[in-house]
Amino acid sequence: MLRLVLFIILSIFVARAFWRLVDGVIEGLSDRPAGSAREIRGVQMVRDPVCGTYVVPDRAVAVMEGRRQIYFCSTACRDRYRAQAG
Repeated sequence: MLRLVLFIILSIFVARAFWRLVDGVIEGLSDRPAGSAREIRGVQMVRDPVCGTYVVPDRAVAVMEGRRQIYFCSTACRDRYRAQAG
């Protein structure tokens, strides 16, 4: 009886792995993006002029300098930039 239960559980795992493999192959061959509900897009990153770290503009500390916006990874880098500039 125990062997039968273990065989059924093992069969379920093998069948699930097989169907995930088949679904992955079909998804790779089709033109739809990975994960039909997800949107895949790239985000342009900017470089912090003080430490050189790349940051996402939406999450960066920004300062307007003339007509140009400068992005920093932290307030410490922003303050160091301001101290060097003036």
